[in-house]
Amino acid sequence: MQARISVLTLGVRDLERSVRFYRDGLGLVTEGIIGTEFENGAVALFDLHGGIKLALWPTKSIASDTGIPFLDGNVCSTIGHNVSSKDEVDTVLEEARKAGARIVKLAAETFYGGYAAYFADPDGHLWEIVFNPQMLPML
Repeated sequence: MQARISVLTLGVRDLERSVRFYRDGLGLVTEGIIGTEFENGAVALFDLHGGIKLALWPTKSIASDTGIPFLDGNVCSTIGHNVSSKDEVDTVLEEARKAGARIVKLAAETFYGGYAAYFADPDGHLWEIVFNPQMLPML
């Protein structure tokens, strides 16, 4: 696994309210909410310095995607590690498993045409390993 974080996803209760906060209140740039045509697909992406993306995604969508039930009041976030191919998703997931990670969700095709998996580190922090053809990593 390369030392790269490409997306930090924050679970939010009210996506529109959170977009207003980050866009209008803090001045971060976004195209607004995208992905509404997909069940659990609505997300807002913000470009951060250094090519990192901040994603705001409803907690119910994170729960659905990871298979981990969301309990109201929990702080929910994921760390995204974008890779260049489906094979690389599988390779990194196996590397994480061998290092002691708990595999949360095996790699599978995504609704947006990608391929992704989740693992939890020893403290339970969620990492998404993802091949997204629309958001390839900066090498």
